[in-house]
Amino acid sequence: MPQPNARASAIALALLLALAAASGAALAVDSPSMAAARSATSPVEPRSTRQWSNTNRQVAAVATQPKPAATEQASALEAIGPGDTVSINVFRNPELTTQARVTDQGTILFPLIGEVTITGLSPQQASRRIADRLASGKFVVNPEVQVSIATVSSRQVSVLGNVAKPGRYPIDSVNRRVTDFIAAAGGMAATGADAVTVVQVRNGAETKTDVDLEQMFRNGNLGSNLELAPGDTIYVHRAPMIYVGGEVNKAGAYRLEPHMTVMQAIALGGGVNPRGTERGVRIHRKDANGAVKKIDAGLTDLVRADDVVYVRESLF
Repeated sequence: MPQPNARASAIALALLLALAAASGAALAVDSPSMAAARSATSPVEPRSTRQWSNTNRQVAAVATQPKPAATEQASALEAIGPGDTVSINVFRNPELTTQARVTDQGTILFPLIGEVTITGLSPQQASRRIADRLASGKFVVNPEVQVSIATVSSRQVSVLGNVAKPGRYPIDSVNRRVTDFIAAAGGMAATGADAVTVVQVRNGAETKTDVDLEQMFRNGNLGSNLELAPGDTIYVHRAPMIYVGGEVNKAGAYRLEPHMTVMQAIALGGGVNPRGTERGVRIHRKDANGAVKKIDAGLTDLVRADDVVYVRESLF
């Protein structure tokens, strides 16, 4: 009769053999559920990854497409031109600091890279061009270049006539109207008229335009504040004058104001001195033929341009 321990061992062995057989059958037979599980866990690229790859490919294709050539022709009012003087600084490279005059061919000489054409470019565009040349020649790593215009000679407007400081002044996108240049020239001189003449050349044709500044500001008609271009000229006319002499405190030439009377003219001359008399005022005036006439004048009479107001000496 078998012992209990031996019987238990035999039962355990039989169970192990049965389990092993069942496992082998499961591995040999591929059930639909297991196939589905394996399909779910197979290394198939997720949808989001495919979309990301497609987007990257599109971005790369756009990046590799030839870009349209950007124009480097700056605005005529900001561009560097022949005769201008430019200052060039390279950050962290003080030995490359340069000030150069643009030649008639539109070029400058810069250390290491030689001749560079910058005419027609804005200072920012010129900075990029010089930086690209320094980088492509491997002279400077990641160069940071700053170009500024020290003096402008290529785009100027002339202000002539009766202003405080006649001369040529640079024009840019900010200062480009008649009043801007009269202000730059120090304003009207004491002998300057309110009317100015602007001479402009457009498409080879010269035009002259009269601008009355007083009327422009009085009426608020700023449309006559013309926009100028390089090469234009502003001429400030001489104001109509009168001359006060004789027995006054400050004889001299004075600007004629609208509707000025004899009394106002004498006031400009400092008034009648102790030897003069208001009853002895005479105006010397030229007629159409240039002949001078002497006219006894009252204090309320109007004076005209080029009149000579003469205060005579009192007899008593």
